Amino acid sequence: MINSTLSIPSITKKIILAVAGLFLICFLLVHLGINLFLLPIHKDHEEIFTEAAHFMGTNLFIKAFEIVLFAAFIVHIIFAIILQLQNWKARGHAYKVFTKSKTSFLSKYIIYSGLLIFLFLLLHFYQFYFIKLGWVSYPVTKIPLPQDEHFYSIAKYLFTNDFIYSILYIVAFIILGIHLNHAFQSAFQTLGLNHSKYTPFIKALGTVYAFFIAIGYSIIPIYFMIFG
Repeated sequence: MINSTLSIPSITKKIILAVAGLFLICFLLVHLGINLFLLPIHKDHEEIFTEAAHFMGTNLFIKAFEIVLFAAFIVHIIFAIILQLQNWKARGHAYKVFTKSKTSFLSKYIIYSGLLIFLFLLLHFYQFYFIKLGWVSYPVTKIPLPQDEHFYSIAKYLFTNDFIYSILYIVAFIILGIHLNHAFQSAFQTLGLNHSKYTPFIKALGTVYAFFIAIGYSIIPIYFMIFG
């Protein structure tokens, strides 16, 4: 299987990477829309968030969607790593010679930002998703939780009492914003939407989207750290 994956042409791998990335970009918006109900943006925000979390944990369509989502995550990560390794191999000893590169800063280090995001994602899964799967028990010694997906209480506890986790969460989404700023326009470019007419708009849209995601997710722990 590894050999067959490696034998896929680079352009095909880039297209698969781009499509998986755009799918994840759409998911981030949906996930943020639900997470914002952790904040008092509606008088029944806690109930809305809890109902949404319960729906996402029990609905059969959502469960099937989760498989697609995780497949997209895995494909995106694997192909990104393979392409980067092939890139480094193709350059050979170029890194030993000091030359000015035309490659942008974000393009050079996108693989590292991606790996940092992946590490945080594992921690995030441990704190939330693995609880839903029953792999990790509720922190019942600290939070009096009912035996259901009461993620509002878990999120509130973590962001209010675990300063290190809150800071890691904020830093992770700032890094994700930086990652997305390049990845957004790169995905469209890979899919052939690279034109003097559209590219400036795509770049601007990518920057706005990346900023919105980074701020949108970061404001949640900031609110709980300040107001509890």
